[in-house]
Amino acid sequence: MSARKICVVTGTRADYGLLYWPLKELQKVQDIELQLVVTGMHLANEFGWTCKTIEEDGFVVTEKLEMLLSSDTNVGVTKSLGMAIIGFADIFERLKPDLLLLLGDRFEILAAAQAALIANIPIAHIAGGDTTEGAFDEAIRHSISKMSHIHFATNERSAKRLVQLGENPQYIFNVGSPGIDQIKRLQLLNREELEKRLDFQLRPQNLLVTFHPVSLEKNSAQKQFKELLNALDELGNDVGIILTKPNADPEGRDLIQMIDSYVTHKPNVKAFTSMGSLLYLSAMAQVDAVVGNSSSGLYEAPSFQKPTVNIGDRQKGRLQAASVLNCSPESIEIVAAIRNALGMDVGYVENPYGDGNTSSRIVKVLQEIPDYKVLLKKRFFDVEGI
Repeated sequence: MSARKICVVTGTRADYGLLYWPLKELQKVQDIELQLVVTGMHLANEFGWTCKTIEEDGFVVTEKLEMLLSSDTNVGVTKSLGMAIIGFADIFERLKPDLLLLLGDRFEILAAAQAALIANIPIAHIAGGDTTEGAFDEAIRHSISKMSHIHFATNERSAKRLVQLGENPQYIFNVGSPGIDQIKRLQLLNREELEKRLDFQLRPQNLLVTFHPVSLEKNSAQKQFKELLNALDELGNDVGIILTKPNADPEGRDLIQMIDSYVTHKPNVKAFTSMGSLLYLSAMAQVDAVVGNSSSGLYEAPSFQKPTVNIGDRQKGRLQAASVLNCSPESIEIVAAIRNALGMDVGYVENPYGDGNTSSRIVKVLQEIPDYKVLLKKRFFDVEGI
């Protein structure tokens, strides 16, 4: 029997970091032909041209799809989405994969799912069932779940939500987050090595800060981010701040400009377009708290037993460890939350997103399903009692 073709799509440094070990596991399976499609931010110089990192990691990039417009307005992002659907339609016609493996809730991933749906390509989806009330990612994630046929949930609560969405419980698997695999398997840098690689001297106390645009909140992303920057100023120069720049979302470039302006003449602050998994997770291991509205503060930070200050509603609804402090996007509240976090003892905290064996579970499931095509004809599974 010929090898089954499994196509994986990555569009950002964030989803690639989570997909790294599933990709490595798929590479090792003899009866699976891995197809890797790289798109979105990976192919843009302003976001670090991270396609080269993927290739340096030993992966063969099967197709590259350029689809990002230079505009990050709502209209520009919508047009990028349309271009991506057209591009994926052509790519899937050439590659003819037996299965498409997707992760998360980005608009690039939505485009891949839409093209695969029309092309009758079964979809396996990682991290469906999560909720994030402060961004349109919520609707994208649930939409991808409804177009998918195999579901790899990161926790039991999300698995139950997928059942509520009418998905077949037989094909819903609670496997944990693949981000924990990275933490368990990577040989992280020590403090001295990290400082050298970052060209940045850590202070007595340090923060890792990531803030992404918000799309469903009352105040603009710029206003919320300004409140965060004001809060960081209140902490003084003795606190080291490592800033990572946001994704290609509406208002994302505005935040990047604000970061570039902010770091000028601030020796205690360093900003990075793309750190990669090794540097990012090594930094997380060395800092005293994680600050912002990134999912990494909820998914990965608890594994390092580091407190997280989660700002605003972008991650509202996600399962949270006891190490997560929530606050509104107001500078006074952010400062109070950061100071509280810096004094917390979270050494007892356990990560609710798994044990670091997610990737092997995903590949095992994909190997054990004999025929992906039989999954295409879905029916709605009613919740008991309806």
